[in-house]
Amino acid sequence: MKSFIAVDEKSHFPIQNLPYGIFSKQDDPHLRVGVAIGDYVLDLSILEDKGFYKDALDQNTRVFNRSTLNPLMELGRDVWRKVRKITQQLLSADESQLRDNMELRKQVLVPMESVKLHLPVTIGDYTDFYASKEHAMNVGTMFRGKEHALMPNWVYLPVGYHGRASSVVLSGTRIRRPWGQIKLADHPPIFAPCRQLDFELEIGFIMGTGNKQGEPIPIAEAEEHLFGAVLLNDWSARDIQSWEYQPLGPFLGKNFATSISPWVIPLEALEHFRVQGPVQDPEPLEYLQQGQPGSFHIQLEVHLRSKAMNHAKPISATNYRYLYWSIAQQIAHHTIGGCNLNPGDLLASGTISGPEKETRGSMLELTWRGDEPIHINEEETREWLEDGDELILTGWCQGEGYRVGFGEVVGIIEPALAKDEVLRKKAVTENHK
Repeated sequence: MKSFIAVDEKSHFPIQNLPYGIFSKQDDPHLRVGVAIGDYVLDLSILEDKGFYKDALDQNTRVFNRSTLNPLMELGRDVWRKVRKITQQLLSADESQLRDNMELRKQVLVPMESVKLHLPVTIGDYTDFYASKEHAMNVGTMFRGKEHALMPNWVYLPVGYHGRASSVVLSGTRIRRPWGQIKLADHPPIFAPCRQLDFELEIGFIMGTGNKQGEPIPIAEAEEHLFGAVLLNDWSARDIQSWEYQPLGPFLGKNFATSISPWVIPLEALEHFRVQGPVQDPEPLEYLQQGQPGSFHIQLEVHLRSKAMNHAKPISATNYRYLYWSIAQQIAHHTIGGCNLNPGDLLASGTISGPEKETRGSMLELTWRGDEPIHINEEETREWLEDGDELILTGWCQGEGYRVGFGEVVGIIEPALAKDEVLRKKAVTENHK
């Protein structure tokens, strides 16, 4: 498949991808839905107004002149497939409707460099899983020793926790170092800025259509409810987390920020790269048994740039296919008790780590809890992320002469607020109440 728009073979956005996003123009702050194609954004709102999607959408339905993808996602997979087919046909090298209409092309093809991207979905709920066996083994070994690294339940069910949807932010948002309680050895806890700030390399899946409360989603139907995927960085304050997490799990160590990439990759774009995940032993219980390969061959990289560096340095390279629990298994387990998922809900994979040190997806693992600092240039090492550090996650599926990519998710660490400012803000809030 070829487009009449020239797309470099290393571009993340060929015609085989066509991810959805929300954008505005420099001269027009109005938000609308677009699709990435090469170095351009295709404005779907104009094409919709001109009737190009009449065979996919009801005449009274307008989903592209919106500030979020949720109205499109609510319509279901049959509509998503029709919209994608029409868009691919319009951009095809063999189709003249857009290719030969220079006036229309000028209206609907906006240079990527001239747009502002926005959070693509309204996220109602956010669940973060713990689906990588290598990651779970590494973390368990650090805290409990290798013999007791995995909790007894880990190989029987996808472990997860309820995250904070309100602090999910778009790539490029600067990340403020959080304050919290930190427990030092042989001392009572102190109130201080996080000293062990970390990233987590993840893929997030966005629900398109949900289920009614009390009606679980069978595993064979789970992927039919998924709209697409994003890159995700679940920022983590490890010292705050390690003190607070027992007995109920992550709280302040996780809820201050989660970054996602701006482009939502349709599940259809990943289908060509479907692969079998790791062998699951013991065999999952009946409701978690999946009939088809449930993973995807997505290459993932992490790059870090300090304030002293001109260019970011790769510090990790791994693959989504290492994940033990598939997204279909995660959905089936999430809903088996009757929990209802809704359009826009975000389900994250948890840290993606592989079997080798260079394939670990967090600083916690790369530096082995700070005991083995990594070199990021000739003069600097890192145990944890420092103020001013820029963290860049990227990922793609490699085809023959093309890539289906996620773009990037980027974050720069800002220093913590001064203590008197933190306490002053608290006092103002209390006085207001």
